[in-house]
Amino acid sequence: MTMPEGVLDLTYWQVGLAYGFALMVLVMLKRRGIPREKLLVWATFRMTLQLVLVGLLLGWVFDHPHPLLTALIVCVMVVFAVFTVLRKFREEMGPRLKKVVMVTLPLGTLPVIFFFILIVIQVRPYFNPRYVIPLTGMIIGNSMTGISLGLRSMIDHFKHRHREIEQWLILGAYPSQAVDGVVNSSFDAAILPTLNSMLGMGIIFLPGMMSGQILSGVDPTIAILYQIAIMMGILGGVSLTTYLFLRFGSRTFFNKQHQLVQKA
Repeated sequence: MTMPEGVLDLTYWQVGLAYGFALMVLVMLKRRGIPREKLLVWATFRMTLQLVLVGLLLGWVFDHPHPLLTALIVCVMVVFAVFTVLRKFREEMGPRLKKVVMVTLPLGTLPVIFFFILIVIQVRPYFNPRYVIPLTGMIIGNSMTGISLGLRSMIDHFKHRHREIEQWLILGAYPSQAVDGVVNSSFDAAILPTLNSMLGMGIIFLPGMMSGQILSGVDPTIAILYQIAIMMGILGGVSLTTYLFLRFGSRTFFNKQHQLVQKA
């Protein structure tokens, strides 16, 4: 594959030099006595292997576009996102809450993805993997992070505010009313990183998508328009997914008698 005119081609030797930063961190961990050396080495190796394999796969997919293949890759992304959340919180979630994660993550992300790809970007053909796969990955990845942050906050709130919630129930409040504060606080915690990222974007830092397009020779104005659009898509995906999860997930902390349970 030839590089676009004006784009600097990286050699394997140059990429190898970048691993010097990993060695620098390794020395820092050693000297500080922080037991993360194995994790650093494993993370570096796994990242390299995964990116190489994904690069080879995407190269083949881009050369052989097909709607079923694109749909399959999107489904795999969703499944892995769900699995990541479930694995991270496997000790803190019961079966009911796990089912909510499995339902709300695709329920919140897929409509946003379809709207963004078909209506906003208007990809032609609609299954073009060169656009669908990276844009979908950004929306699903950020939505997964949003659910993780919302879940972490909600679990902590139910642990530390259970007496307050029980008092609301004693006073006659419905479960949905009793947990309004928990849902609102958790939703705020979930979307705050996205909002903070939007605040600093363009002045404090250039986001990855925009930087990648500029480095590949795309006109900065076009790169900016794409970045604005994808940030709106990410905001929509994170917000919708997290909201649905918190609304349905908070109900799993109650039994049929509207009583709080220890584990959802």
